[in-house]
Amino acid sequence: MNERMEKQLAFSLEIDKMKNVFRQTHLSNNGRNENDAEHSWHMAVMAYLLREYANEEVDIAKVMLMCLIHDIVEIDAGDTYAYDTEGLQTQKTREDAAKERIFSLLPEDQKNEFTALFDEFEAYETAESRFAHAMDNFQPLMLNNSNDGGDWRAHDVTAEQVYKRQGKTKLGSEKLFEVTDQILQDNIRRGNLRK
Repeated sequence: MNERMEKQLAFSLEIDKMKNVFRQTHLSNNGRNENDAEHSWHMAVMAYLLREYANEEVDIAKVMLMCLIHDIVEIDAGDTYAYDTEGLQTQKTREDAAKERIFSLLPEDQKNEFTALFDEFEAYETAESRFAHAMDNFQPLMLNNSNDGGDWRAHDVTAEQVYKRQGKTKLGSEKLFEVTDQILQDNIRRGNLRK
């Protein structure tokens, strides 16, 4: 085995740790907490299926890869809950350090490729990053809705907080934001989200 392959396999083994990073979101049907690997896989498949609803033409392979790698940094940085105002203040610093350590396991060209893709996702400046972010917002919302808003109730999340986060969904997909709005209005009516 050559050095390049050794690095690629070391990285491949390292990212297996995503399966042990658990999120606040629960699996459908009131299942256990979802892990980062499941979240990323689910987003990637959804992106492919729902690509026709992107606001702009997208390179769907690039979107799917963004979905698959966007949470690798959480191996070191941990999952930051979307409505954890304290955790959000240090999230970028923690994730930047994790990005450097984990992507440095790769051969230099692949490190640069993954770093650029991660940075593009974070910047929200391309059609692909905006659509990938729409998936990152919509996927947990869909699961939470399937669980009768249980995660929102457990964390006493307000409708205003969710709308603020979900407002970015429309940057990637106006159609998915319409569905998001319907889901949120229904959960407000049912008392799962307080005003």
